[in-house]
Amino acid sequence: MSSFTLDNPVFRIYAIAASLAILKMLGHGFLTVYRMIKSSGGFLNPEDTRKTISNPTPSPEQLAPNDYVERARRMHRNEGENTPLFLGAGLLFVAASPSIPLAATLMFGYVAARVAHTYAYVTKRDHEVRAAFFTIGALLTIAMTVYALAAAIVVG
Repeated sequence: MSSFTLDNPVFRIYAIAASLAILKMLGHGFLTVYRMIKSSGGFLNPEDTRKTISNPTPSPEQLAPNDYVERARRMHRNEGENTPLFLGAGLLFVAASPSIPLAATLMFGYVAARVAHTYAYVTKRDHEVRAAFFTIGALLTIAMTVYALAAAIVVG
């Protein structure tokens, strides 16, 4: 049996967790756009202030920093820094043939930690709260990577 097929329950767990992580990351992009439209500001590019159907009353002030939009943009950037690492680590982890309970715990734990991190960010919790959820997700990614590394060394 190939490790990278949905017949493998560990890969199926990865496929679910990775899909959720990707959808979550894409959602941050849509959240940023929603907030830009709602506040009619926080734009990054001068051409965004042209008169269009979606921007009937443009102004140079639309390029000014807008914390409502910037918070969503920072959340999206944070996902962009973490999700690709999880996706790569998860594939290496699947290749190392971990047990199903271990795979489920680490991969779904990662997704849960990232959802909690987003909740903490959206609700403006203290840095320590966000950092705790970030750390959980990062440690789970590290655990998958170290597991894969150890398996590769043992096999080699």
